[in-house]
Amino acid sequence: MDQEYPEKIISTADKKFRHKITLVGVGKRLFDILVSMLALLLLSPIFGFIALRIKLDSPGPVYFRGTRVGRYGKPFQILKFRTMYETPESYNGAPITVSGDPRVTPIGKWLRRTKVNELPQLWNVLRGEMSIVGPRPEDPKFVQNWPPDVREEILSIRPGITSPASVIYHDEETMLKGSGFMDAYLLKILPDKLRLDQLYVQNRTFVTDMDVIAMTAIVFLPRLRSEMVAEDKLYNGLFYRFARFHLSWFVTDVLVCFIAVGLSGIVWRISAVINLGIPTYIAVAFGIALTNSLINILIGLPRIMWKSASATYVLDLGLSVSLTMVLFWAVTRLWFQEPWIPFSMIWLIGCMMFIGLVAVRFRERLFTGLANRWLMMRGGKASYAERILIIGAGDLGHLALWLLQRSKLASMFGVVGLVDDDVHKHGEWLQECKVLGSTRDIPALVEKHKVNILIYAIANISPEENERIMETCRATNARLIIIPDLVKVLEKSIRKIEVQE
Repeated sequence: MDQEYPEKIISTADKKFRHKITLVGVGKRLFDILVSMLALLLLSPIFGFIALRIKLDSPGPVYFRGTRVGRYGKPFQILKFRTMYETPESYNGAPITVSGDPRVTPIGKWLRRTKVNELPQLWNVLRGEMSIVGPRPEDPKFVQNWPPDVREEILSIRPGITSPASVIYHDEETMLKGSGFMDAYLLKILPDKLRLDQLYVQNRTFVTDMDVIAMTAIVFLPRLRSEMVAEDKLYNGLFYRFARFHLSWFVTDVLVCFIAVGLSGIVWRISAVINLGIPTYIAVAFGIALTNSLINILIGLPRIMWKSASATYVLDLGLSVSLTMVLFWAVTRLWFQEPWIPFSMIWLIGCMMFIGLVAVRFRERLFTGLANRWLMMRGGKASYAERILIIGAGDLGHLALWLLQRSKLASMFGVVGLVDDDVHKHGEWLQECKVLGSTRDIPALVEKHKVNILIYAIANISPEENERIMETCRATNARLIIIPDLVKVLEKSIRKIEVQE
């Protein structure tokens, strides 16, 4: 990269960006230092394991260092786990990686899919070259072609490990296929990523960063868990099904039971003296786990896909644990003359075991639920997203909100609320979004919440009233999108089919 380029960016940087960095930067930098230090300390054993896997997978260094453009255009060396073969083709090829890229090593494919290869950038964060949250650092070849005003704004802050754009385009490699992947990236993906980065720079706060971190947890951690094993190397045969649905859960339940028995013993010893001994402790934990696993098999719990299972299966887990502990209590009463484990301790083991079994089976739902709860507390509106106001709190408005919240691009949208002319709905909450007022309040709400998009979702309205609301929407600076009445569309389709028959 041209050595004069960073000086050009520094000399042309707008003062308003410098001022904002001075105000926000101190707290953000302290947060970055604390998080990166703690994360590097906790992840160091995992880093060692990954380094060993990379070395065994292909010859070459563990880490990749590449030039990226940082704050004010200053270049720095980004740190990643190496995911490509150490060959000239890897360095001289395309600056972006696409799906099925032959330069990527076997372990590199997993590292890239799960984004684990990005974790060493915590060191860049600690050094002050990057931040936990910020626009993703880009290759100098791309940065030089950015529009000057966009480049100046995005480079006014430190780049980040995660960003709104990286969350939305987390599967970017799978979107880039074929010989024209560079054109697709430069013409479609890159402009939208720049737009999202600008939105982040303009609206960033500490709370905004928490939004992005929550979104990152929702998007990436489930993917990390699901991609731990290469599916193309597995067969859906008898042994795989046994290992997948029985053996894996048995091992998991054994660990849960060991923890439950151990914690119960610690709690019990606070008020009474009891010493099971290590052999007895192992036998009790293993016996409870084996009994519970057999009961689970009998009632069909191992065949449940827990990733999408209904919460009603919590009752089945409760029944399984209850039967297990009743049998265990009966054995201690009938097998031994003196019960060496008190009933209250058995009850405590059962409670802790139930909590543990529910947690490991609904772990993804619980984790993402916590992240979603943070976003709900924020009113469902991430401050970097396109702010949306839904017009109509009826069935069509409900459907529009439901579709927005479940879209793959949901993280791009932030619904600030709804409006409806039914005064009885004012102040009510619909799917964590509040009805803020009537359609006559639209101009004020657009101005107050900086709304970018208005979604018109009203059915069964008079033409005169419809025209009034439409004119009110057009008088604002927000873009108007009309949601069709899907029920009427279906009715028309059914009528056409009946006529054809």
